[in-house]
Parts: sequence; structure tokens; C-alpha cells
Amino acid sequence: MCDYSLHGLPNRLAREGEELLAHRFSTGAMGLASPADLRPHMQAKPEKTGWWAALKTAFVSPLAAEVPAVCIPPGATLRLMDIPMNLQREFGVGPDETVGFTQTTAIPQTFHDAVRFTNGRIALLQFLKEGQRVRVLSLGLQEMEFAPERVGTEAAV
Repeated sequence: MCDYSLHGLPNRLAREGEELLAHRFSTGAMGLASPADLRPHMQAKPEKTGWWAALKTAFVSPLAAEVPAVCIPPGATLRLMDIPMNLQREFGVGPDETVGFTQTTAIPQTFHDAVRFTNGRIALLQFLKEGQRVRVLSLGLQEMEFAPERVGTEAAV
């Protein structure tokens, strides 16, 4: 529902019909966030401070932790928009795709949130480009036809 690295952050469940953005959180993990929650943080101007504070802010924005992660339940249906060309080539998809949200493993302390394309390919959320748009079509399990499951560029065992 939300990768382990996002559990320490404020979070909420997604709502059907909402548009989200891929966002790199202060933990370093890629997840989903509401544009409304991101907007104030993107517009905020850091205060002028000393050299050490500037260096620290360059690596970890103090505002990033305040952005709530939006969690998606497994089986939800999403629409990925503006898929970058390199991901289109790697996963054999177009610029906009309807995907199923899934989790790749139950092993703790690993990234497990992923999307499954209709061709069966699976991409971890970590592969998404920051700022990529995602629309929540349905939070319930949908009847989608998928090809055999493959993670990344290798077949799942």
C-alpha cells in the first residue's frame, strides 16, 4: 500500500478520480503525492541561512517530510500519463497506459509497490519519473487482462 520507506511520513489513502504526482520523498523513495500538497512546498523559498544549513537543505529538504504520501491498495487501477520515452522502450508501452497497482514481495525493508502494465511487465514505483502524472481510476480490484507477469526486464520466478 505504501513502501516501507514511506511509513514514517504522514500518509493517506488515495481517492478514486484524483490525480497524483510521482514524488521523491525525504526518505529517498519514490511515491505518490497530491499536487495540492506539493504546490505550497514547491513555491516556498528557503530562508537565507549559513553554509551548513544550505548544504543540509541541498540533500534533504526540510519541507519534503511534510508532504503526505498517498497510498494505493493492491488491485487498484491507475492511469499513468506522460510516461518518459526511456520507460516506454524498456517496458514496451505507450505514453499513457492503464495499469494495475501491485506489490512485488512481502519481504520487509524492500521496495515492493509497483504497477503492472497490460503486457504483463511490472515496474516498481521507483522507476517512475518525478512529476509523472497518475490518475486513480478505481481503488477496487478490476477485471484487467494481463499477460504473464514479468518484473522489470527479467521474468518473475
